[in-house]
Amino acid sequence: MSFLGVEASLTGRRWVGPGVEVERAAELILQRSALPMAVCQVLARRGVPAEEAEAFLAPALRDLLPDPRSLKDMEQAATRFLSALRNRENIAVFADYDVDGGSSAALLLIWLRQMGHGATLYVPDRIDEGYGPNEEAMAALAADHDLIICVDCGTLSHGPISAAKGAEVIVLDHHLGGETLPDALAVVNPNRQDEDGACAHLCAAAVVFLMLVEAGRQLREVQIKGPDLMAMLDLVGLATVADVAPLTGVNRAFVRQGLRVMARRERPGLAALADVARMDTAPTAYHLGFLLGPRINAGGRIGQADLGARLLASDDPHETAALAERLDTLNTERREVEASVRAAALDQAEDRGFDAPLVWASGPGWHPGVVGIVASRLKEASNRPSIVIGIEDGIGKGSGRSVSGIDLGAPIQRLAAEGLLIKGGGHKMAAGLTVAEDKLDAAMERLGELLAKQGAHLAGPADLSVTGLMMPEAATVELTEMIEQAGPFGSAAPAPRFVFAEMKIFFAKRVGESHLKISFGDGLGTKMDAIAFGAFDGPLGPALENHGGARFHLAGRLDINTWRGRQSVQLRLEDAARA
Repeated sequence: MSFLGVEASLTGRRWVGPGVEVERAAELILQRSALPMAVCQVLARRGVPAEEAEAFLAPALRDLLPDPRSLKDMEQAATRFLSALRNRENIAVFADYDVDGGSSAALLLIWLRQMGHGATLYVPDRIDEGYGPNEEAMAALAADHDLIICVDCGTLSHGPISAAKGAEVIVLDHHLGGETLPDALAVVNPNRQDEDGACAHLCAAAVVFLMLVEAGRQLREVQIKGPDLMAMLDLVGLATVADVAPLTGVNRAFVRQGLRVMARRERPGLAALADVARMDTAPTAYHLGFLLGPRINAGGRIGQADLGARLLASDDPHETAALAERLDTLNTERREVEASVRAAALDQAEDRGFDAPLVWASGPGWHPGVVGIVASRLKEASNRPSIVIGIEDGIGKGSGRSVSGIDLGAPIQRLAAEGLLIKGGGHKMAAGLTVAEDKLDAAMERLGELLAKQGAHLAGPADLSVTGLMMPEAATVELTEMIEQAGPFGSAAPAPRFVFAEMKIFFAKRVGESHLKISFGDGLGTKMDAIAFGAFDGPLGPALENHGGARFHLAGRLDINTWRGRQSVQLRLEDAARA
């Protein structure tokens, strides 16, 4: 049954409210705690038991952090890492070119620098070298280094790791492992096939952090004090959000604590990046995912692959200011490239239909640096796993994004094993692939079949999930801050969305090219402001701008807006329906 009877909103979506079980759980939390009903609804939706509700709002990292030694090869990896430090060996860090890889590399580089030791950073070029270690680069690094640490990559790199003659290799990764592991000294990966999956939700930076925790433990045994790891949680939190890791368990604590560290602005690279991104409020998970993350990624997408890692690792304010400006410029260029690919991909995918278990598009010359972002846009538009592929010289290089509950990485790895892909891998929510153009249609058909077995075709693409009802006078700064304590929100923990029913619009104005700002209320008391980003890219903006005095149900997420030192609550408006 639809929420408030909304079967087709202004954007064509059906609104779906909480089920009976969630409503009962919220009532139980309300009875057993002093929490407001809206917070109880959010906690119930997250599956928090009533007796754990208040403790959930203040997660302690020490209570949630897994024992690093519960991961296979961890103790051996940390021991070898410390041996290289003690013996002043040459260390190279081979990192992926995304935020997770850059953050992972920065953690190691900063830790080593604070212990008085340097390391070589190597990030492969996305177009010339592709994802992960390659034989030529690994052989070259091995010629000059005693230890190579592969972060956010390497689990499937049998050939390249074998090519690292004369050096030992440690892999710190989280991508799905194959049936066999490469011939490395240690492969620490919660998604190895022989792991129990208890830590499968960790990103690579979290795996690196756990190795540094184990290294710190081993140092303490010999009365040596290591660097302050808590001060490095800004990098772990950033990577966790940017890599779309589920914000549950210890990941939630990583991000919560990481945001507190980031707010102190002690890391020159992140402070410089926040400035160029014009962040004028305390950082939130939204800022990590939509302001900082894309800029760090921009170097790997269309510029110099190592810019993001260098920015995060640097302690020189002059260098970080220059790197941040460069990344901001590249991000602007990336948006322009993305816009043209996105328009073509959406048209193509819509022609195929958004009701299939897999939504995909491909095109000649589509820049490989933006196909992942465009895949995210297709996923958002269709509520389906989505793949976007750029084709060059008969070879397609693509990236995919999945929806909650559907594993994309495993089926792509299976396609590679079946010979339909040249190579492919990833994790549940994101994956990459390389495919011969003449096998493209067959590969996508087969992938669709595998995703259908997981139920990828069953979710309604037009469903908008809402948490509950709220009145404007209830939407206080204090309540919004309390709801934020139930976060951070993101992958596997969607932000709560409240509906303000039968609202009157007092003011509506177009802002910028496509945004809408409104003021609304019930006509009896409190008024609220709302901002609808991209509203004029669809029917929402025109309908509300020309409201004609009609009343609307308004659905969105609560935000705290800071203006000239004063805080107020505004609605980040996502949808509306005529009352």
